[in-house]
Amino acid sequence: MTKRHGYAVLSAIVALILAVSAAIYLTVASDDGTPPGTLADNRPHHGSSAAPASTGTWVGSWSTAPVAGEPGTETAGLAGHSVRNVVHAGTGGTSARITLSNLYGHAPLALTHASIALSAGDGTAAADPESMRRLTFNGATSVVIPAGGQIVSDAVRLTVPHDSDVLVTTFSPTPSGPVTYHPHARQISYLADGDRTEDATGAPYTRQTPYWRYLTSLDVLSNEADGTVVVFGDSITDGITSTTGANHRWPDILAGRLRTAVEGGRQLPRYSVVNEGISGNQVLADGLGRPAENQSGLGRFGRDALSHPGVKVVVIDLGVNDILRNPRLADPNRILTGLRTLVREAHARGLKVVGATLMPFQGHRGYSPAREAVRQQVNAQIRAGGVYDAVVDFDKALRDPYAPRRLRPDYDSGDHLHPSDLGFSRMAEVFDLSTLGGAGQAEL
Repeated sequence: MTKRHGYAVLSAIVALILAVSAAIYLTVASDDGTPPGTLADNRPHHGSSAAPASTGTWVGSWSTAPVAGEPGTETAGLAGHSVRNVVHAGTGGTSARITLSNLYGHAPLALTHASIALSAGDGTAAADPESMRRLTFNGATSVVIPAGGQIVSDAVRLTVPHDSDVLVTTFSPTPSGPVTYHPHARQISYLADGDRTEDATGAPYTRQTPYWRYLTSLDVLSNEADGTVVVFGDSITDGITSTTGANHRWPDILAGRLRTAVEGGRQLPRYSVVNEGISGNQVLADGLGRPAENQSGLGRFGRDALSHPGVKVVVIDLGVNDILRNPRLADPNRILTGLRTLVREAHARGLKVVGATLMPFQGHRGYSPAREAVRQQVNAQIRAGGVYDAVVDFDKALRDPYAPRRLRPDYDSGDHLHPSDLGFSRMAEVFDLSTLGGAGQAEL
């Protein structure tokens, strides 16, 4: 086959994909905070594998925030490669669906094949072959996601145990421009050449990656949970210094602690917990680019916090980067106004908001007495009850009692800003689970 003939065949294939998937455009949610569940909840499911296996509640089992376009993928994207994301299901269910994002793509993203399976559990790309399921989108195995858009798959029958690793694999045959990704996954995922979407052996997946690509959420139809808690924050919530592959981010530990308490008979809400942390995130300032990379908390709150299925509570741990990354001295009142704006948006949806005090950072390269004073002013207002419905005092729990402007040494990862695994565990431990109950206040 000549090169010209090859290009002609490839063009014909792409044209066919676009034609088959044209109707999908009508149901793709653009980056406007549209709840992903609204795309899948009211649409018909095709085939026995796409029908929910039992009753239950759709909740978030895992999530991550789209952060930027992956460097090096500006032209070709990951055309001709299978992307196998490994994610950890915090809550179990009997059916599953996923959300894929092309937020930072400059061209439509054509996916001709996608699958979901349980990990074989050996720390590789291998899947449990009995669990392998082909994913569809409005009944079609292929889908085109417009630049800036996202799509929710049809539900498939799959028993997902809590605390299990799940493999979500996609294949794109054509260039799509920048790949939407989350760079600090703290989890190893995989790449393979060619369409290896339903390969269970994992053998073709010879390239490891520290990123999550395209995938932004895994929802399950669950009898374990009646709602979702969204933890919204920066690198501390992202777990940037936690042990890779160990699921030691503090929201992971919080999810397990809440489930154990409910199973033990405590009268607490039956909620899942999902993580919407972005390293470097600020309340007020966006990163560069259009759309903005590392979009501000104010800009991404609707998409990343309010859009999850069954969301009941938002936990906010945000603000320290507004202090550290501002080339001038940050205004504490502007930070507080931004946080209160997030709370008002959550209250408008009937949600409760639990907020965290900002932890100490003396010893970090960005520390100064003036910045410390801003942190103290923000924390004073948070503790006074004028920002959130309830407060978790991470500052008090993790600071060094002998040097309270610093993290306690065993809670410090070594950079004097981010916690160690023990510090993340301490954050989850001091979180008062009872604050997750009830509704948000109408006014603060």
